[in-house]
Amino acid sequence: HRTELYEEPPPGCWPIVYSPDYNITFMGLEKLHPFDAGKWGKVINFLKEEKLIADDLIVQAREATDEDLLVVHTRRYLNKLKWSFVVATITEIPPVAFLPNFVVQRKVLKPLRTQTGGTIMAGKLAVDRGWAINVGGGFHHCSSDKGGGFCAYADITLAIKFLFERVPGVSRATIIDLDAHQGNGHERDFMDDPRVYIMDAYNRYIYPGDGFAKRAIKRKVELEWGTEDSEYLQKVHTHVEGALNEFKPDIVVYNAGTDILDGDPLGGLAISPQGIVKRDEVVFRAARSRGVPVLMVTSGGYQKRTARIIADSILNLHSLGLLGRGRPACALGSPSMQNMVTDSAKDFSNLSLQ
Repeated sequence: HRTELYEEPPPGCWPIVYSPDYNITFMGLEKLHPFDAGKWGKVINFLKEEKLIADDLIVQAREATDEDLLVVHTRRYLNKLKWSFVVATITEIPPVAFLPNFVVQRKVLKPLRTQTGGTIMAGKLAVDRGWAINVGGGFHHCSSDKGGGFCAYADITLAIKFLFERVPGVSRATIIDLDAHQGNGHERDFMDDPRVYIMDAYNRYIYPGDGFAKRAIKRKVELEWGTEDSEYLQKVHTHVEGALNEFKPDIVVYNAGTDILDGDPLGGLAISPQGIVKRDEVVFRAARSRGVPVLMVTSGGYQKRTARIIADSILNLHSLGLLGRGRPACALGSPSMQNMVTDSAKDFSNLSLQ
């Protein structure tokens, strides 16, 4: 099928994807879940305050259509989402069960479909520009026929399948999942697919504890309660390097959950804000130094301060030259851009930043 998600964005944009439609606001219902349902907009506001981006410089996410979603999801699963109680179970907001479904579609599922569209768009942008960040997405508990853990659409699976089917030269993907929870959705979807290599580092004692899905993980890093920065960063560095040496992908999909933050009510790990910024740097450095495009999604993060940390991480990646040379000019066609990306991977040290 033809999709609007793969149309070229306007010239001059950064490969940062966002839409105000990401944010879930509805009669305070969003406050019944520990998730900060407006965190995506806050990240963008921080980046604007720091003058890194402006509205006309970011790529506007578009909502994934049913036809887009059917690339991975079963019709039966999408039909289930027409029942409010099913959506209430998936999003873990019980009162949603009592709302008319048209309200649930508009106020809860449309934001999630728009974030999913954003991840698919960011997949193509990453290949074209060397990197892309979807300020939302990362719904790693959802697979083709089952949602859960606030994840209603399998955006990571979708982004990879779209690339495999539509972008010549992309036939191998590595998922680096560093959210505090096991990414059982994409694991179930790619269980027997040799084209996809999964590294997953998570708290072994929390949701979802999906033993079947664990069989899909090629590099499993099971963490103890309260793991702190030094041990965590050492493990992430070792295993990210190991993963990228073991399997040479055409794209890295990086699930950068901030629920590893100390004090997160669901994650149970004890990583500092500086530790999270450093972690993202480790992943980008590993991918960019090998000239492998990287797509980052923001995933879980259940505290008010996570938006500031995500913004600080993006600012840090930019200041280190890990987001290409200064402002990526969208006007450069893919081939020249890809050469530039490869060149910039070779000479990080002397990148000129604006």
